[in-house]
Amino acid sequence: MTMLYDQPASIVMQSALRVTFRHCDHSAALEARARDLIARLEHGHRNIVACHVVIEAPSAHHAKGGAFIVNVELSLPGTAIHASSTHGVQVGHHDAYVALRDAFENAKRQLNNLALAE
Repeated sequence: MTMLYDQPASIVMQSALRVTFRHCDHSAALEARARDLIARLEHGHRNIVACHVVIEAPSAHHAKGGAFIVNVELSLPGTAIHASSTHGVQVGHHDAYVALRDAFENAKRQLNNLALAE
């Protein structure tokens, strides 16, 4: 599968983006990556009106050996898409950037399926 997320986005994000960090400090770099990934999704799917990304680190109780989980909620006219980095058998990722990538790949797959169904 070809990854489209290796180059910086050259378009301006049109939808509202909200990034929430749970059990971890805010990371400007992770937020910037989320902005880049939503801009890429918008490039092929211009009907996205809002995006909420939740980046969840292992809680302090489970910090050792825990995994990051990222959830992406996209709002589109008449519907919403909920995507997670834990799609399939994966429980989570030890790298927040990999979890972010996987959640957006899942969202992209769902957007493509939605476009095919229309």
